[in-house]
Amino acid sequence: MNLQEALKQVRQQKFASVYLIQGTEGYLSELFKTELMSQLIKTEDDQFNYSSFDMEEVPLSVAMEEAETIPFFGDYRLVFIENPYFLTAERKTNGLDHDIDSLLNYMEQPSPTTILVFIANVEKLDERKKVTKAIKKKAEVIDVNPMGEREVRQYVEQTIQSEGYEIRPEAFDLLLQLTDLNLSKVMGELQKLFLYASDNKIVSLNAVKELVPKSLEHNVFDLTNDVLSGNGEKAIQLYEDLLLQGEETIKLNAILLNQIRLFLQTKILAKLGYQQANIAETLKIHPYRVKLALQQVRRFDLDRLEAIYDELVENDFKMKTGKMEKELLFELFILKLSGQVAS
Repeated sequence: MNLQEALKQVRQQKFASVYLIQGTEGYLSELFKTELMSQLIKTEDDQFNYSSFDMEEVPLSVAMEEAETIPFFGDYRLVFIENPYFLTAERKTNGLDHDIDSLLNYMEQPSPTTILVFIANVEKLDERKKVTKAIKKKAEVIDVNPMGEREVRQYVEQTIQSEGYEIRPEAFDLLLQLTDLNLSKVMGELQKLFLYASDNKIVSLNAVKELVPKSLEHNVFDLTNDVLSGNGEKAIQLYEDLLLQGEETIKLNAILLNQIRLFLQTKILAKLGYQQANIAETLKIHPYRVKLALQQVRRFDLDRLEAIYDELVENDFKMKTGKMEKELLFELFILKLSGQVAS
């Protein structure tokens, strides 16, 4: 079942005895959890019917005892089981000794007065396990894996419109880029942007630039573009700003190296006929990162990217072995690529 249909049924007071929320998009997971609680926990007495257990800290048997308990002055008891790692292939070296049989017995005939919710924030479950099969047989399974770019755009646009706001196209693109198309991050940043634009209800490009922070990776992405574009002065200024923020030159060189490696891999695979989705699957990275890389690498030939990559590898060696002062080495690298010093 998709999330929207599950939310609709919950709002209509149509509850399943067991839910399995599976996927890594935390915002969507929390959205369902919050909606379920708002429908079931409405008074102080209802609080006695709510429990949440982290399987990394609490034995499963404790949660199952709670699930089997009759609700206190209410129709339902709501029990959340967080981090059910026993449904995955993960092995905990110092994990708790969970009584899986107690869960298997419960799943044979779930309590009609308990709503049991498993929240598995993982990409995949171990479908071979008996316990996983038992839960999926009885549970309403809700997929909360990350959306694709189109779905995220639609969801965020609908949210902005429903709140009575507008967002400029260039501001929208930058917001998605700075949040790595991560819905949880986008929704968190929107609250600040709404507050900032409360007067005219329009989210501008400047608002996104001022309020949405850049990660180190995004700064290095900008640094990469400046370096490849030959904009040495801008690249040096960004590099010095990062040093003032406490970043290490060796670390920056390593991230830049990884970025150029991604550009190389993307360009090579694209030349071989791979499409964006195929490249993302091959490299095991988010399709949006591939999209941004494809936009950049069209401007540069393969030989130039290979030469830059080789030089970054050489610089990494020189920095770590003390062959040359690392800050000077990195600045010379930037100036050389921008044509401001001789090769």
